[in-house]
Amino acid sequence: MSSFFSRLKTGLSRSRDALSQMVPGGSVDALSEEEWIDIEDGLIMADCGGELSGELVAKARKRRGGSVRALKESMLLMLPELKPVNEPSSGPFVLLVVGVNGTGKTTTIGKIATMFRKQGKSVLIGAADTFRAAAVEQLAVWVDRAGADMVRQHEGADPAAVAFDTIQRGVARNYDVVIVDTAGRVQTDRGLMDELAKVRRVITKAYPEAPHEVWQVVDGGTGQNAVAQVEKFREVAGTSGLIVTKLDGSGKGGIVLQLSHKFGLPVRYVGVGEALEDLMQFNAEEFISSLLPDQPE
Repeated sequence: MSSFFSRLKTGLSRSRDALSQMVPGGSVDALSEEEWIDIEDGLIMADCGGELSGELVAKARKRRGGSVRALKESMLLMLPELKPVNEPSSGPFVLLVVGVNGTGKTTTIGKIATMFRKQGKSVLIGAADTFRAAAVEQLAVWVDRAGADMVRQHEGADPAAVAFDTIQRGVARNYDVVIVDTAGRVQTDRGLMDELAKVRRVITKAYPEAPHEVWQVVDGGTGQNAVAQVEKFREVAGTSGLIVTKLDGSGKGGIVLQLSHKFGLPVRYVGVGEALEDLMQFNAEEFISSLLPDQPE
């Protein structure tokens, strides 16, 4: 078993343990009506959502005699194809990162920057979360640790102005990657969401092709509220991918499947711990294998 898969399986242990009480392991035989009812209930409790849970069970029962392995296959078929990141052929790759407060957005940006730096790429980060001085200082620690560069202004500065300056510098100095952080905001706060829309508009004016990707950071433990978050942020910011964090802290790993399926968005990374290596590129087969009880080959 690879160290990557081992960490993922450990990180998802709470979700898997919860599902193990409902999903039988170690059998390839067809399951009974009661067992399928238990499986559907288990998926709902793991935050797959009622509609998706019912759909998964219905499809699995029609495949390969209705075994648990058929459930895994149905999950894999349900996830959208993971297409390559939309990186430009020339000029910097511009990534806008959005999300509500408390999702681990700033830390996640630091980890992503570190990954890019390990690939030998130059990275510039714009600290457009200008409302919380602590957010900028926290980001600065990660920027320094990653060996990246940073654009920052005074507390309370216009976030759109910071984003504009960041893009201009990134293009002028030929950075490989430009990441724009944004203030955490509740999706129901119209003023802050309007401001986020302005940040995106300004980025596009500074660099017409940008942002190439808009990744939303979602706390995996927030349950069904995450659905409302993604719905609103996609509308305002044009979310193109998801990063689901804090999956080690709850038994709600099914939210990854629900969000990806409902919105047709690729999950780019999942977070199962605090360490740098605990932010992992999403692999559908490994994720589902880590989520479900062990099954015989």
